[in-house]
Amino acid sequence: MKDPLYLRLRNRLAVKPQSVITLGDICQFFWDGSKEEAIRRIPVYQVSPKDGNLVIIDIMQVIERLRSAYPEAELEVQGASQIIVEVMNPRKRANPLLVALVWILLFVGSGLAIMNFHTDVSMKEVHQRIFYLITGDKNLHPLWLQIPYSIGIGLGMVLFFNHIFQKKINEEPSPLEVELFMYQQNVDQYYIQHENKENQRTKT
Repeated sequence: MKDPLYLRLRNRLAVKPQSVITLGDICQFFWDGSKEEAIRRIPVYQVSPKDGNLVIIDIMQVIERLRSAYPEAELEVQGASQIIVEVMNPRKRANPLLVALVWILLFVGSGLAIMNFHTDVSMKEVHQRIFYLITGDKNLHPLWLQIPYSIGIGLGMVLFFNHIFQKKINEEPSPLEVELFMYQQNVDQYYIQHENKENQRTKT
């Protein structure tokens, strides 16, 4: 009885422009050791400038290549049926002035959003009321409540996003990272459905 060739497409691959994509780049294999090395070097796709930033490779392309090289092999396909190949084209260097303007815009915008929220919920009056309930005195500016509260907002945002600049506090993903992951999954699914040439047919 022949041992089947088990293969599974990876989820995503990043390559340089005009790279030659081989089976070893996009697949994981389990078969005879010497044959595995030969399979890994089989070319599947040549990236060209007309491909843009993304290339979709279908499992049928992989099976076609394997059948042409090893027609007697028994294939066992696992996992996804497509892989997204991202072409890492050179990026332009960010303009420091533009980065600074965006940073200022986000900083001012987030600050205004927090202040408008506090105005909507009458946070100032709430602090004054809490101060009166605790001390029995009326104070229009209860700073010993407002200052710790302001510091707590900053610390709470650090804990919420689980980052201090580039350093993570712990290994748990932040809500923003989870949302970005879900967004990337939706984008990948869109590309698989709309950019995969194997899924696009017109019968005339």
